[in-house]
Amino acid sequence: MSQPDVVVVGGGALGSATAWQLARRGADVVLLEQFGFGHHRGASHGTSRILRRSYHTPAYVRLADEAYADWSVLEAEAGERLVTRVGGLDLFPRDAAIPPADYVASLTACGVPFEQLSGAEVSARWPALVLPEDILAVHQADTSIVPAGRGTATLQRRARAAGARLVDRCPVLELVDRGKAGVEVRTPLESYRPSRVVLTADSWTNDLLAPLGAAVPLTVTREQVTYFAPEDPGAFGPDRLPVWIWMDDPSFYGFPTYGESGTGHLVKAAQDCGGALTSADGRSFDTDQAALDLLTRFLGPLLPGVGPAVRTETCLYTLTPDRDFVLGPVAAHPCVLLGLGAGHGFKFAPTLGGVLADLVAEGTTTIDIAAFAPDRPALVQAGHPVSWLA
Repeated sequence: MSQPDVVVVGGGALGSATAWQLARRGADVVLLEQFGFGHHRGASHGTSRILRRSYHTPAYVRLADEAYADWSVLEAEAGERLVTRVGGLDLFPRDAAIPPADYVASLTACGVPFEQLSGAEVSARWPALVLPEDILAVHQADTSIVPAGRGTATLQRRARAAGARLVDRCPVLELVDRGKAGVEVRTPLESYRPSRVVLTADSWTNDLLAPLGAAVPLTVTREQVTYFAPEDPGAFGPDRLPVWIWMDDPSFYGFPTYGESGTGHLVKAAQDCGGALTSADGRSFDTDQAALDLLTRFLGPLLPGVGPAVRTETCLYTLTPDRDFVLGPVAAHPCVLLGLGAGHGFKFAPTLGGVLADLVAEGTTTIDIAAFAPDRPALVQAGHPVSWLA
């Protein structure tokens, strides 16, 4: 039986970042992935994700500062550009379901520069966007795009270079409580008896926790992103269009043209948290036509000229009731730690991987993660209100 220091279960962005952060600190790490690395069944594939400082609490803004720094460290180690700065707009219609005051106050408290613009001012600066006059737009110039699939693969390469062992197509069959001896990780290939286990398995988290008699209140949704082909891609390029988020219910978001594998001249857009309830293994990969129609109707007046939809992709959101992360040990099993991104964790992956490495090595971290504790009220109180708007 192998006895590494740490076994990380789940090879998406967060698990790969955790293996990288642990291995570069000298830990003996094994990263297990049940499918092939780079698969499309979870939440870390595709072309792009948003990296932004604009958030609704100062704690998230400060965490985003850490994320920018850690993406820079990853770029330096990899010798690869990963962060593309395009600027970002948070668009708040009149009586928006998401309060703009929270964003303005959080950015101000953390000393992050930003602008407040009217709809007309936005359209004058970025003609691709046509907005009502009563829109309040918050512009933050540092908002960027990071590559999803490529970024995850980079984390995996750096983890290997630091000495981590990465094993794909190796599902965990069971976590077995061995009492004072810790937790055994059983797989079809071999069993492991590490000092610590880190679960970064997203929608499969509760399947892995079940043998330990533990669970987290999670809702899994099947989300859909769509790529549009503008007649004039240059009018929607990163120098002409920022990342934007429509801060209402429903909430939508979009990117300028960006990407690899044939998506470099396409515009990506989606509804946030608009997908149907599903499960990790029961989800569909088919296009949701009703969701596509809703998105297309919304984009029509906002981005005239965005062009027809040419393809869709699906991914899974694994959501906590408050949509905050989960970082910390499992109750009654302190050698097992949870790492969950709650449908918006990719931008923070290098930092959250560092937090989990801190918790493994020291049992604590200098980063404020009080809101992400596994025993917080949203995760342990029955009937806690559900809110995914943030």
